[in-house]
Amino acid sequence: MSKPESLQRVFSSGIVAVIRADSGEKLADVAEALLAGGVDCMEVTFTVPQAVRVLEQVADRVGQRALLGAGTVLDPETARIAILSGAEFIVSPSTHTGVIELCRRYDKAIMPGALTPTEVVTAWQAGADIVKVFPSDLTGPSYLKALHGPLPQVRLMPTGGVDLNTAADFLRAGACALGIGGALVEKQAVADGDMKRIETLAKRYVQIVQETRSEL
Repeated sequence: MSKPESLQRVFSSGIVAVIRADSGEKLADVAEALLAGGVDCMEVTFTVPQAVRVLEQVADRVGQRALLGAGTVLDPETARIAILSGAEFIVSPSTHTGVIELCRRYDKAIMPGALTPTEVVTAWQAGADIVKVFPSDLTGPSYLKALHGPLPQVRLMPTGGVDLNTAADFLRAGACALGIGGALVEKQAVADGDMKRIETLAKRYVQIVQETRSEL
């Protein structure tokens, strides 16, 4: 998939599900549950044990139906491995210019993390396709709105603190998409194998995005 196609899919979906767990054995099932709930953009974080193997398993299972990325990527070496394992986009908690350059070399979307205005502009100037505003649980929708005001050209994706109560406010504040982790892929639901719970949550978030965007 080309980078423009990947980005358009993220913007259309409005949700990037962050798949993080203590074990990777059920994460292909998690991906299926997200898809069943209408969320077709998701990242497997490199904090998951045997992350490369898990990423490959998820790619084999849903790669033709979902936009799959890799998260918590801290260096170019990991980014390259992730891309070769099936990742169409890369997400990082920080801005590493080497990771951005590697993604541009492979024509893959890159979403580095930043928090302050200086960090956000630095990431954008370095070639970020979307800037992940992280950790947004410390700042909230009002902070994203404050960033968006003077930086309307920067595509911002809050991650951390996005839940059923705040999702609509983040969208109203100017988010191009929402990075949603444990409030969607609940740790207990994964541990219990309760994929219906994850599917139900996915449907609720999709509904919020659709309803909120229709108001904007």
